[in-house]
Amino acid sequence: MSVAPMVILAGTSGTGKTTFLEKLIRELKIRQLRVGTIKHHDHDFEFDKPGKDTWRHAQAGADAVALSSPGKVALIRKVDEELPLDQVAELLGNVDIILVEGYKRTAKPKIEIHRTAHSRELLCAPEELLALVSDADWNIGVPVFDLEDAAGVAVLLIEKFTLSK
Repeated sequence: MSVAPMVILAGTSGTGKTTFLEKLIRELKIRQLRVGTIKHHDHDFEFDKPGKDTWRHAQAGADAVALSSPGKVALIRKVDEELPLDQVAELLGNVDIILVEGYKRTAKPKIEIHRTAHSRELLCAPEELLALVSDADWNIGVPVFDLEDAAGVAVLLIEKFTLSK
């Protein structure tokens, strides 16, 4: 199975990665693209609601629990170690592009979200970046977009990965 193009949204905590990601998803959906997302978390998490049937299945010891409805499917599976990003991406199925929040040290193309109030320096090296989204002007050899210009970033991604419907 061929995995869709993947782009990491990188940045320090509090720079607005999730907020920008929401805007970017909307812009790609307007352009009729199927968008998958992956959020990396450094700690364990609860995805299921305590007391609900699937939570009870997991609490009883199930190694994998799937919840299916006519409009959605969810899977919670125990793993012995963290899965590589590409393996997680395969779980997303048929999407046109995968946007990843986290995994900032992975060797994938990146868009850094930067705010001068958080740092005067960039997290990523220019050669790692497809683009920079910032509230400051930078001259580092990659396109620089304003924090509100999700439409511009969407166009860049469509052109870079030749995505279209």
